[in-house]
Amino acid sequence: MLLQIMEEPELPVLLVNEVGGALGVLEAHVPFLKKHFHLITMKEFLESKEYFSAKIKAIYVWWHKPVIDEELLKSLPNLKVIANSGVGMDHLDLELISGFGVKMASAPYAVSTSTADIGMALLLTAARKLVEGCQIAVSPDTEQLPINWLGDDISGATLGIIGMGSIGYKIAQRARAFEMKILYHNRNRRKEDEELIVGACYCQKIDDLLQQSDFVMLVVNLTPQTYKLIGKRELELMKPTATLINISRGPVIDQDALVEALQSGVIKGVAMDVTYPEPLPRDHPLLKLKNVIITPHLGSKTHKTAYMITEEAVENILAALWGLPMPSEVFPG
Repeated sequence: MLLQIMEEPELPVLLVNEVGGALGVLEAHVPFLKKHFHLITMKEFLESKEYFSAKIKAIYVWWHKPVIDEELLKSLPNLKVIANSGVGMDHLDLELISGFGVKMASAPYAVSTSTADIGMALLLTAARKLVEGCQIAVSPDTEQLPINWLGDDISGATLGIIGMGSIGYKIAQRARAFEMKILYHNRNRRKEDEELIVGACYCQKIDDLLQQSDFVMLVVNLTPQTYKLIGKRELELMKPTATLINISRGPVIDQDALVEALQSGVIKGVAMDVTYPEPLPRDHPLLKLKNVIITPHLGSKTHKTAYMITEEAVENILAALWGLPMPSEVFPG
């Protein structure tokens, strides 16, 4: 790799954690990345730090790796931009990175469709009791399928969406097709014509949404303001027949309060694509409850979306290196 860099200096050098494996960029994306960059893995960088330090212009953070800390930033004097493979930036110290004069980008456009899909998938799975139904159907002990195995209709039910950005709005579009009543709470109200298109009603107070909804979907970024947004008080405002769905970040919910609410019947159930930590410890009480559905952060994990994320990252990196406006630039604060 070092020889290749010396022979072909015209492409900017991009640092990635590794190629392939559990913590690396996908091997299928490497040919596309190599059209625009010389790829350097963290292992190669650490082995030849003196040579590569001044050459690396950009970092592609794929599923939180590599870890961006002060030591790494100090070792890369010509670093211009860091592109993240998702919309959530809570794993990055934005103030620290900005302090080094490095620009940052997320991938909000790439992930919105598939994340909205997983939100509706979890809603349907919880409402129609698909996980338990599958277990009954495949169990060696099943001799007769129960005729009294009943789920809930979502048609006509009320969905409360907390966070009406691009993902939340796409959930509203899908929910409208299922003939659901849609409430939403957001920092800023949507335009009236956007509300009319999906039939959504704005709730200025989150309490009003919680009290009226049969399903509550969390679609917010993790910030100091949304940390443990849903706690004991909020859970007790919900209907005892309601289901909570989280496709944002685990710490948006107070998990201790959630366990208590699920055990005591304060709410009917929860379906989560995110937890904290990920994965949960194997003895965590949430894993022992029957009214819990957990998936392993599948929101944007489709072949098409993963490739779109990489395309969006490349577009942002190249824009930063060429001094052009970045389509998905993220600012601290």
